[in-house]
Amino acid sequence: MEKLRIAVPSNGNGGLEGTRAGHFGHCDVFTLIDCENGEIVDVSTLQNEEHVQGGCMVPVNLLAANKVNALLVGGIGMRPLMGFREVGITVYHEAERAEIKPVIIDLIAGKIPVIDDTQVCGGGGGAV
Repeated sequence: MEKLRIAVPSNGNGGLEGTRAGHFGHCDVFTLIDCENGEIVDVSTLQNEEHVQGGCMVPVNLLAANKVNALLVGGIGMRPLMGFREVGITVYHEAERAEIKPVIIDLIAGKIPVIDDTQVCGGGGGAV
């Protein structure tokens, strides 16, 4: 991992000291963590865009437009997961811890796995 821009779905104002939102599509903001050579070099936030049920490509396109190449989620549906894969964003899965900073440190250290297709959520009732 040399240069990474990690997006974390976050509650409230987000930030490195903030907490993670349970599902990426309905978070308040995305905390963006820029890393180079295993070190955090910048942290910013990006407002999530409103989207209707089934409009899960809105956050995919938003993050792709902001040069994100890694996403850390606690939950995601198959349709947006496929969208992230199509735009070259690697999705990592960690569903237990709410705090952003320790999970990011583990991700940078290579301790968080890439999500597996068996770990996706059912979503909001739309066809997958």
